[in-house]
Amino acid sequence: MSTPAADNSVKHSIVVEAPIERAFKVFTEEFGSFKPAEHNLLGVEIAETVFEPRVGGYLYDRGVDGRECRWARVLAYEPPNRVLLSWNISPRWQIETNQDKTSEWEVRFTAETTHRTRVEIEHRKLERHGEGWEGVRDGVAGDQGWPLYLRRFAELFSR
Repeated sequence: MSTPAADNSVKHSIVVEAPIERAFKVFTEEFGSFKPAEHNLLGVEIAETVFEPRVGGYLYDRGVDGRECRWARVLAYEPPNRVLLSWNISPRWQIETNQDKTSEWEVRFTAETTHRTRVEIEHRKLERHGEGWEGVRDGVAGDQGWPLYLRRFAELFSR
C-alpha cells in the first residue's frame, strides 16, 4: 500500500475494483463518505464534507452549526486522471491561511484494467509548513492518515 518517499513527502496507493471514471467520481463527489468523522477541526460535528470540482474550489467541512473549515484548495482538476490540492493545515493542526506554508497532495488514477483502478496519493512539499513539519508528515503517513482514507475508499467498492 505504501512506497518509500523522500523525507518531505509521503506516498500511498491502493487498487479498487472500479473503472477509472467511477473511482475518480466517487473520490471527488463522495469524499465525505470515507473521510473519518473524527478528522475535524471545527469543534462541532460535521454535517457534510464538500469537494468543489474545479480549480480554485475547496475541500471543506461544514459543521452542524453552519461554520465551514476550508482545509484544502483545488490546484488542478483533470478527470478522470488527477486532482491536486493544497493542504491548508499547519503542524499545530489548525487552518493555515498563508499559501506559502501549505503542502500539496496529488491523487492520480490509473486504469489497470477496464474494471480496476490504481489510486495513488502523494503528499509532498511538507517542509513548506515550517517548524514541526515532520509531525504533519508522520500524521498523514500513519495508520490514521492516508492509509485509513484509502482503505475506507476501497471499501466503498467492495459492498
